[in-house]
Amino acid sequence: MNVTDLSVNLAATGSRREEGSRIGAGVTPFQTDGDATIRLAVAAEELGYARFGTAEGWTQDAVVLLAQIAAVTSRIELATAVLPVWSRSPAAIAMAAASLQRASKGRFALGLGASSPPLVEGLHGITWQQPLARMRTTLVAVRALLDGARLPLDRENVRPLRLGAPPERRVRILLAALAPASVRLAGELADDWLPFLWARSRFADGRTLLAEGAARAENPTTTAVAASVPLAIGPDEETARLIAAGWLLAYLTRMGPLYPRMLRDRFGFAREVDALLDANASGGPPRLPAAAEPLARDVTLMSSYDDAPETIRLWLEAGADSIDLVLPLGVPEEQHREMLEAAAPSGAEQRP
Repeated sequence: MNVTDLSVNLAATGSRREEGSRIGAGVTPFQTDGDATIRLAVAAEELGYARFGTAEGWTQDAVVLLAQIAAVTSRIELATAVLPVWSRSPAAIAMAAASLQRASKGRFALGLGASSPPLVEGLHGITWQQPLARMRTTLVAVRALLDGARLPLDRENVRPLRLGAPPERRVRILLAALAPASVRLAGELADDWLPFLWARSRFADGRTLLAEGAARAENPTTTAVAASVPLAIGPDEETARLIAAGWLLAYLTRMGPLYPRMLRDRFGFAREVDALLDANASGGPPRLPAAAEPLARDVTLMSSYDDAPETIRLWLEAGADSIDLVLPLGVPEEQHREMLEAAAPSGAEQRP
């Protein structure tokens, strides 16, 4: 099968999925209130969301938090979205995934990612280097262990071990990736690709990279596009614009060089990024100038509550097989609940 054929297969994935499985929700690594996150996960299940993800940064341990969520939910899929590949050994990741699969009765998916230099070096004290190699090694080892095989070891005089309690159901592995080589790795080794702040207009580029990765896999499969989309909705357009500006400023100024480089250079939003930064140079509440609006509309889900279902539909029609709506930082729990209600799958999927 060549890359063109794989691209066609990847593009068709969304049309084969049931609509009810295409919209999930989740929280960011900025989220500090674990109890509120558990309540939001329960609300997401009640509202019909397909998946709830927790991102691990420097606040909550995602594995412990998901175990708590698994105990109070019964239907919604749960995912680490995402777990840094630097924070645990591959064996520790595999054991945690197997345990969460049992605790959730088969509802767990393992999301992994390379994280960023500020977090890896500032919190874990590990030099952030060769992230692609780290992700590949982790993916290969975790997949082997979860499938009941021995740990792949490139060492002599060491007997590689298997998990003593592998999962009864296969654990899907999701890879958060933005750099071209990392997206190809997702196409080669992962079940789902989790882009974040990826431009809605550039899903075709991502699918091409996935197909290139799948073409070099031993057993090519279709990697689904499960976009993590910053949710920026409110009762009115101005509130939505403020939330979108907050999202963009956080990832342009606090999360390392990867996001600014991607948005400026790869996606061509240099003018919009500069306009946003200039408008907020003096501090105060986040502002989204008109010149930066194309950026916000292409990388966040920005709309009023009333227009949220239609905006979600635009994201799905643009080429995402599914989307996880990521709740914004710095917003009260009550507002998070309102946002989940406004964007609930029943409204997004039943709209004519």
